[in-house]
Amino acid sequence: MQHTFDMIERHKIIVIVRGVDGKDLVPLAEAMYAGGIRLMECTFDASGKTPDVVVAGNIEMLQQHFGDRMRIGAGTVLSPQQAELVKAAGGFFVISPDTNPEVIKRTKELGLVSIPGAITPSEITAAHCAGADFVKLFPADLYGAKYIKALKAPLSHIKLLAVGNVTPEAAVDYMAAGAHGVCVGSAIVDKKRIASGDLAGITALAKQFTENL
Repeated sequence: MQHTFDMIERHKIIVIVRGVDGKDLVPLAEAMYAGGIRLMECTFDASGKTPDVVVAGNIEMLQQHFGDRMRIGAGTVLSPQQAELVKAAGGFFVISPDTNPEVIKRTKELGLVSIPGAITPSEITAAHCAGADFVKLFPADLYGAKYIKALKAPLSHIKLLAVGNVTPEAAVDYMAAGAHGVCVGSAIVDKKRIASGDLAGITALAKQFTENL
């Protein structure tokens, strides 16, 4: 767990991958790796359209492919059972949109890095006290960098990751305001580029983030 924690602190960017076909995941991830990305989450589907076991299988496939080159984890983890699937698949971290003490507890028991979601000072503190390693500030784009700066004054001991429509410019602002990192979705995982096979374009998008943080 410590190595994954250190990687998040060092590389600062976790890429959110949602709704990408399994056959496209390795080429996509390799393109992002070429752009400097070292952390990636495969997102569970809360609607149930994509079964949890399929997402877990994608995590396993990616982690076996990359080995120590990348750390793969899961997003939208809403239950302890999903955290268990992540562990069984060889994933390294668990990200949630909410703060659920039971998910945090099970994640830590499994030896995974815990990143629950929160937005208010009370929620952020509750997540930290429950054992979170980082707290996902979501949706950060509705509040902005000034909100992060205000939070960090009394909550400087809590490591925040800004999440929600993060652009390269916003990422720089969030980090300057005191965030420890960001989670990035469509600004890197461009579905049109994936569909057209423009992997060089994906690499270029990744570099817009990695070369400035």
